[in-house]
Amino acid sequence: MKKNVLFVLILLLLFTSSNTPARTTLKQTLGKYFLVGTAVNTNEVWGIDSMGAGIAVDNFNAIVPENCMKAAAIHPREDEYAWQDADRTVSFGLRHGMAVIGHCLVWHSQQPSWLFTDADGHRVSRQLLIDRMHKHIAAVVGRYKGKITGWDVVNEAFNDDGSYRHTPWYDIIGPDYIPLAFQFAHEADPNAELYYNDYSLALPAKRQAVCMLVQNLRQRGLRIDAVGMQSHISLNFPKLADYEASIKAFASLGVKVQITELDLNMLPDYRPVAGADVSQHHDYVKLLDPYRKRLPGKLEKKFNNRYLAFFALYRKYAPSIRRITLWGTHDAMSWLNNWPIPGRVNYPLLFNRQGEPKPVVKQIIKLFK
Repeated sequence: MKKNVLFVLILLLLFTSSNTPARTTLKQTLGKYFLVGTAVNTNEVWGIDSMGAGIAVDNFNAIVPENCMKAAAIHPREDEYAWQDADRTVSFGLRHGMAVIGHCLVWHSQQPSWLFTDADGHRVSRQLLIDRMHKHIAAVVGRYKGKITGWDVVNEAFNDDGSYRHTPWYDIIGPDYIPLAFQFAHEADPNAELYYNDYSLALPAKRQAVCMLVQNLRQRGLRIDAVGMQSHISLNFPKLADYEASIKAFASLGVKVQITELDLNMLPDYRPVAGADVSQHHDYVKLLDPYRKRLPGKLEKKFNNRYLAFFALYRKYAPSIRRITLWGTHDAMSWLNNWPIPGRVNYPLLFNRQGEPKPVVKQIIKLFK
């Protein structure tokens, strides 16, 4: 009798599991149009944040290291590289059949202290900085040759008004530091895709500057495959019409568009913030952290509508888009909990703090079906 009951229970379990539809994921639907990715941190790739790692594996077919390939992390001293976290990130992605994107080779922020000065603490010469850039790019890109799909070669080189950002790279080398970086990256891995990446590219002046950059690189015979539009959006910025105009402008140049670093800031700011200038900082103010327990229903609706409006654009321009990357797997690990005000509770991503997909995920999938 007990054997018969056990047999029936097994049949019921098998029937139930075989008739329970599997949850359709982002990579199953959006992945038919372009790569759909997420930034991962070291806690995730080392298994400390197993929830975040699981979200990445189950829902995305591309990853970007959030910080561990930036120069300060991977090249802390001139004669020393720290490969462990980057190696682990690359192996994590390849093990799970994901495209791995390298981020980023040349940037003014998160640079090691030795890079721009000599042994006496003086600013280095133009030629020495070019040599250091060449050595850094050759070492990093060369180590992952054949494993990295593409690289953010230069990050955030322009101001919002379209002028060059005055960074040590620009002030010491001049504007040629950008084509030199693309040249060195291509030499290190001729098969890797190469990207320029920046925020607030919906601003007309900045859009025009990047269009001119793409044209300049092409005229020099240098490879550039895509422009990365960092999409750290809010409920009010950018305007959809301006954002769409930038997608069209970059695509018209014959390069792909990449939607990078996508998240939606749901918290009030102490001043108007457009984009992602990491130098911005403000002390904690309780008034600017109003949703510590939950996001109000009215704002959840705005969150859904805002994301859907952007994904409708991505569906419209899918043939021109190479990749969409969320800047994090779940709300608890988002950098927006600590920028520009540390210690707040934000809700910017598609998966909540419990690792569950938010309702808008189903709507996004339906849009692409």
